[in-house]
Amino acid sequence: MQLRDYQQAAVDAVLTHFRRTDDAAVIVLPTGAGKSIVIAELARLARFPILVLAHVKELVEQNHAKFQAYGFDGGIYSAGLGRKESQHAVTFASVQSLSRNLQQFSGYYSLLIVDECHRISEESESQYQQVISHLRQQNPQLKVLGLTATPYRLDKGWIYQQHHHGYVRTDQSVPFKKCVYELPLRHLISRGYLTPPTVIDAPAARYQFDELPKEYTEAELDQFLARCPRVTKAICEQLLVLAEQRRGVMVFAASVNHAAEIARYLPNAETAVITGATPGKQRDLLIEQFKQQQLKFLINVAVLTTGFDAPHVDLIAILRRTASVSLYQQIVGRGLRLYDGKDDCLVIDYAGNNYDLHQPEIGIVRPNPNSELVQVLCPECGYGNLFWGLKDADGDVIEHHGRRCQGLVNDPADAEQQIQCGFRYQYKECPQCNAQNDIAARQCHDCGAQLIDADNLLRQALQLKDRKVLRCAGISAQADGELLTLIYHDEDGVELKERFDFASAGQRKKFNELFCRRVTAKPQPLAAAVEVVDQIADLVAPDFVIARQQKKFWKIEHRIFDYQGPYRKAHQA
Repeated sequence: MQLRDYQQAAVDAVLTHFRRTDDAAVIVLPTGAGKSIVIAELARLARFPILVLAHVKELVEQNHAKFQAYGFDGGIYSAGLGRKESQHAVTFASVQSLSRNLQQFSGYYSLLIVDECHRISEESESQYQQVISHLRQQNPQLKVLGLTATPYRLDKGWIYQQHHHGYVRTDQSVPFKKCVYELPLRHLISRGYLTPPTVIDAPAARYQFDELPKEYTEAELDQFLARCPRVTKAICEQLLVLAEQRRGVMVFAASVNHAAEIARYLPNAETAVITGATPGKQRDLLIEQFKQQQLKFLINVAVLTTGFDAPHVDLIAILRRTASVSLYQQIVGRGLRLYDGKDDCLVIDYAGNNYDLHQPEIGIVRPNPNSELVQVLCPECGYGNLFWGLKDADGDVIEHHGRRCQGLVNDPADAEQQIQCGFRYQYKECPQCNAQNDIAARQCHDCGAQLIDADNLLRQALQLKDRKVLRCAGISAQADGELLTLIYHDEDGVELKERFDFASAGQRKKFNELFCRRVTAKPQPLAAAVEVVDQIADLVAPDFVIARQQKKFWKIEHRIFDYQGPYRKAHQA
């Protein structure tokens, strides 16, 4: 079996990792990279029985077929395929069938491979976890390997903790410890392993999905789309023209009703709709007709983003919003497989997602349409973090949404281990021990003290007549000798002021505890009032300021930094 260079590199990375540890690992390969070949090679090299799991029968069959094509023997255990074979050294199984018949797999298995592993849940009662727990009863050193193109999911977050390039994705409990190999999509396209995409930036019409709230129901979505019949019609008219010289068109709709509306504008005899409610046999028939090019337009609602292989597809129309770069790449990937006579794949985004197909996943939703990827060097360990942020005209980062450095550093307690760098860009300070905590923390990770709940603080202040809540849009400063006046401004010109006497060591310390942090640099204490005035543009302003009325004056009680919650911040819609 002749592997491509990156496929061999992925196999080597897995072998190296599992020689060192039993920690669960994941490989990230884009759609069309040939995951089934990597699986086949790992299965060939295994010296003891292994299992290969997938969530749909199509993937079970595809992985098994690739293994057999290279002259190896393996079994299939899948009710959907009508086969229940458990006597082979390599068994390709559907997780549903296997989890219902665990007693058939009570022998020793050295390796469990999970295709589309982003579907694994941490819930102990989930089908995947039942399988893993059962196999580990027979072999506590069971190796678990996952393969996916989407290691980040909006509903679950990252599925692994650490990346082999030396950074952290999450410190939460997740199915996999480490990503041991990741291949960028750009590599496959530049080497000719995938069809180059041609992105059309000027569609005939576009849905203004940004008018919807960040969280919305399907009913709200349908109400919005019902107000856009002319947009849908104009889009479909353009699709018909562009599809004239195309073999296969995949349309990604926003809802079931939306899919039905799109279908009404396309040729009935050449169009099919597949949703989660489409019966299995009907779905299989429609997919086969599409693959045989008896149908030209295949409209789907969130069901054909993974595990679907129709290489002739050469036009992708995106009519749905997605907040995930990974999902966007998965959608486009449906049209990038190689096919005879296929020179490119047209990609048209009618939903205004505005993603760069080659950009890496950040792991948080883009805060606003103007946000871009910015690199922020950690002032402690030097790691180059990628966050959503904003730059000024000179290209300098003026804002970013990173919370904590994602770099890995050596663990001082164990020289063979690495831990996440402790530097935080945003934090909630403990009033008892001054430890820096994540902005969502409710309890101090160091001393256990309860932390201030910003939402409760704002809610209570807004209900009191002697409190003023200022939505801070910026700060300015004035110096009179060593007396500093700090001015908080809201969007409408209202101001609150407080003074710090820099001649007093206590006042100077208090100011620096509040304002020494910087957007991209290490915290820098200031020694004189005039220094504050000179560097005011570099200081991070609070999001809210709460003041209490004292006769004719307002005394600042609380400054809320790094706020995330239901209350609108300055300049937010």
